Amino acid sequence: SLSVAGSMLLILFLLNRLKVMDIPTYLFFGVIMWASVLKSGVHATLAGVLLAMMIPMRDPDNPQRSPLLELEHSLQSTVAFFIVPVFAFANAGVPLAGFTLERILSPVPLGVILGLFLGKQLGVFSACWLFIKLGWAKMPSGTNWLQLYGIALLTGIGFTMSLFIASLAFEHVGQEYIKEVRLGILIASFLSAVAGYLILRHAPANPPPDK
Repeated sequence: SLSVAGSMLLILFLLNRLKVMDIPTYLFFGVIMWASVLKSGVHATLAGVLLAMMIPMRDPDNPQRSPLLELEHSLQSTVAFFIVPVFAFANAGVPLAGFTLERILSPVPLGVILGLFLGKQLGVFSACWLFIKLGWAKMPSGTNWLQLYGIALLTGIGFTMSLFIASLAFEHVGQEYIKEVRLGILIASFLSAVAGYLILRHAPANPPPDK
């Protein structure tokens, strides 16, 4: 497997030296290299790093074009809004088996959901409103209250720090409560992300003032 991966890496290197600018060609050999590295038992992330190193940064015939940046930009939305959330969910350690609506609405997960989804947005938005009204802060140029509320909604997305606090709070109680807290965090984060996105997506934009 490693010999196949090495052969694919050599081909990718030659493509780079020959100044081949076709991204699908690099991806074809890159996928074969990734599968070979994975099968060999070596961490497959290494194949991704090597593939990125082989994709040209600049097109010699068009200095304004960057094949590597084009690929990065085309994958950005998929990675940010699908792959990373799925990765986080899969590694959260939350077994979904046995979780019913009644279990979700029990005090611990429901309290976490209400605290992150409702408490965070109300606290952040109220504090911003108060500071702006008192003159201690200014509304950012070109924004409005609905957009500010959308940002406040996004603050309900919590993961690492929320899990850390939960582990401290329920350290001597039992792992069952930790599982319920994790489920509450995931649900609250999902609700906050969706609600924040919808508000910001449809909020009318204010043009910045002329200078």
